[in-house]
Amino acid sequence: MTKQELLKYADHTLLAPTATEADIKVICDDAIKYETASVCIPATYIAFARDYTEGKLNLCTVIGFPLGYTTTVGKCAEARDAIANGASEIDMVANICNIKNGRFDLVEEDIREVKKACGDKILKVIIETCLLTDEEKIKMCKIVGAAGADYIKTSTGFSTGGATREDIALFAANVPEGVKIKAAGGIRSFEDAEDFVKLGATRLGTSALVKLMKAEEVKGY
Repeated sequence: MTKQELLKYADHTLLAPTATEADIKVICDDAIKYETASVCIPATYIAFARDYTEGKLNLCTVIGFPLGYTTTVGKCAEARDAIANGASEIDMVANICNIKNGRFDLVEEDIREVKKACGDKILKVIIETCLLTDEEKIKMCKIVGAAGADYIKTSTGFSTGGATREDIALFAANVPEGVKIKAAGGIRSFEDAEDFVKLGATRLGTSALVKLMKAEEVKGY
């Protein structure tokens, strides 16, 4: 795949707590220039980015982030607020506490209610694979599908590890029909990106791909 083709899979991401309005302008400008799937930015900047980009870009944000144990009521309120401000995609963190407790009924209900709050907007569910066993990951593939979410996503990028090739292969083997896969965290090269896409990911949470393209342009490539 070409670099330009791979960039179309990218949710160009900036979630640092120190992100400024100037940083958000840069990431939006870059996303438009390189035609990424979206920008993934803090909810506090969604309205700002909506006004700045004037509808030229899909805006994604995160809720229940990064730990996932926000109550369902809180997550739904976050989702509705983000959508009202202009978000077209929501990445929620699943309730890891309830996964570890084996309360998959509560995990499913949490996701289902957030999906209701999202309506026709895209919902991606972050399960933080680095904290789960393979058995829990497989179970979450089924839960995400049963709850009506659009994507299962590996990682927040704020825990102990990011996406692995093994996890994307595991997802691809176990997600129900209609559930897509987002690899996020630790994607640092176009080779990584292509590997994840070949394994079944249709979205990539990363900031590195655009940075690599810009570096090449500076060098005159």
